[in-house]
Amino acid sequence: MAGIWDRLMEAVTSPSNDGIAMIDGTSIRAHHLAATLTTEHPYRCLGRSRGGLTTKIHAVTDGKGLPIKVVITPGHAHDLTAAKELLTDLSPGGMVLADKAYDADWLRAEIRMKQSWANIPPKSNRKRPVVFSPWLYRKRNLIERFFSKLKCYRRIATRYDKLGTSFLAMIKLACVRLTIRHNESTA
Repeated sequence: MAGIWDRLMEAVTSPSNDGIAMIDGTSIRAHHLAATLTTEHPYRCLGRSRGGLTTKIHAVTDGKGLPIKVVITPGHAHDLTAAKELLTDLSPGGMVLADKAYDADWLRAEIRMKQSWANIPPKSNRKRPVVFSPWLYRKRNLIERFFSKLKCYRRIATRYDKLGTSFLAMIKLACVRLTIRHNESTA
C-alpha cells in the first residue's frame, strides 16, 4: 500500500528548478487510541519523549515550499537520522537550507560530494568556522509553512493510526493534495 502512495507522490511532487532544497522535522503527538500496542513494535514508529508518545515527520521541500520527500521516525529520534535518506536525490549545484540540528561534518561532506552547498547555521560548540548566509537562510520559513499546512489536517496533527505505514500514507496523501492545490492556484 505504501508503494502506491510513493508512486503518486513522485508523480505529483517534482522539485522546482530553482535548486533549493529545505530539510526539517516536526513532532506529532499520538492519540491515546493509537498507542494501544507496545511501542517497541517495528512498524509503530512511536517514541517516548517529553510530550508523551510522538512521531517525527521529516521532510524535504523545494524552493517553493512544496514537498519532495517525506519520512517518519519515532519521536525521540534526532533529526540527523533521516537526513541521509532524504537527501539521496539532491541535484548537483543546488543548495540545502537546514536549521542547527543538521550541523554535522558528515552531512556537510555528503552534500559537498553531491556538488551542492549547505547553508546551515553553525552550532555554538562548533570548532571550525563554516560559511553561512543569514540572508539565504530567511527563505527557510517556507518549510515551516509547509508543516503548518500539513498540521491543518486533523488526522495528521493528532496521529490516530496505529501503524506507521498507514500514518505515512496519509501524510503523503496530504502532501499530494497540498501540491495540487498550489498548482491550481498558480495556473
